[in-house]
Amino acid sequence: MNVFLTGITGLLGSEVARQLLERGYKIRALVRTPENVKLHHPDIEYVQGDILDVTVLEEQMQGMDYVIHAAAIVSFAPKDRNRMYKTNVEGTANVVNACLSAGIKKLGYVSSIAAFGRPPLSEMKKADRVEIDEEQKWIASETNSHYAITKYLGECEVWRGAAEGLKMVIVNPSIILGESDWEMSSTRLFKYVYDEKPFYPEGFLNFTDVRDVASALIRLLESDTQEERFCISAGMVSYKDFFDKIADRFGKKKPWFRVSAGMMGAIWRLEALKSFLTGAAPLITKETAKTAQLKILQKNGKIRETLGFEFRTLDETLDRVCTFLESKELKKA
Repeated sequence: MNVFLTGITGLLGSEVARQLLERGYKIRALVRTPENVKLHHPDIEYVQGDILDVTVLEEQMQGMDYVIHAAAIVSFAPKDRNRMYKTNVEGTANVVNACLSAGIKKLGYVSSIAAFGRPPLSEMKKADRVEIDEEQKWIASETNSHYAITKYLGECEVWRGAAEGLKMVIVNPSIILGESDWEMSSTRLFKYVYDEKPFYPEGFLNFTDVRDVASALIRLLESDTQEERFCISAGMVSYKDFFDKIADRFGKKKPWFRVSAGMMGAIWRLEALKSFLTGAAPLITKETAKTAQLKILQKNGKIRETLGFEFRTLDETLDRVCTFLESKELKKA
C-alpha cells in the first residue's frame, strides 16, 4: 500500500514514517528541501514541494492509497501568526482538495487537542478541574490560542472534504513527547530542565508518547472507522511533577520557584523581549501564559474503546526520551 505523507521532518511525522515502514507501506513524502531529510529508506520517495502548491499536491497524490497530513506550524509567537494561518488552514484545504481529486481511499489528519476549544476563563475558574473530550463544541473564547483557531479551521476543511465524499479520520493529540532535537517542539521543555531553570508554573499539562500517536493514527487509518475524531492523550500531570521527573533522570537541580498566575504576565513579556532581541522562539507567550495555570483533563475513553488502545506511561516515555537526549548531549562533549 502507498501512503502520501506530509510533515515527515517533524517529531510525529518521522515516527509515523518509521511505523509505516515497519508495516510494509511505501511512502511518498512531501518536503520543501529533500537534501535536509534525516530518515532514509528505499521505500521512501521524497518529492520537493509545499502544501500551498496545489499543482504539486495533485500530481504527487496520483497512485497513492492513503494520505496522512501531519505538516503544520505550531507556534504561539505573534510573528508566526500569518504564516501559521496560511499553512494550517489554506494548506489543509489544499490537501483535502487534492485527496478528492486523486480519489484517495482515506485521509488521516493530525489535528490537535487545541482544536476542541476551551470554555471561557471565567467558566473554567468555577471548577477545580475541567474535562474535555471529542464532544466538546468549539466556543470562541480568550483561552483559545491562534494556533488552536488554525487547527479548528483546518478540521473544518477536513469535515468539508468528508461532506464531499472523502473518507477521513482525525487524531487530536495533547503535548507529544518523543525523541527530537533540543530546540524542536515539546523537547524544549526537556532542555529547560536540563539547563536547570528555576521556574515552574502552577498548572497542569496533558501528555502523550509520539509512538502512541503514530500507532493510533495508523490503526485508525487501516480500520473501517471514518468521519470521527479522537483525543490522543495518555494523562495529565502537574508541571512541577513533570519537571521533577525529568530533572531526576538528568541528575539536574529541580525547578524550585513556583510562578503564580500574577507573575506569568511579567515572564511572557520578558520572553517576548528576549525573542525580539535574539530571534529565538519564546518558551512562554501571552497565549500560553493564559492557560498554564489551568487544570484541564483531556479524556481518552473513545480511542481506548474503539481500538482497545493502551497508552505508555509517563515514566516509560521519560525514561526513553531522557536517555536519548542525554546520549546526544554526551556525544557533543
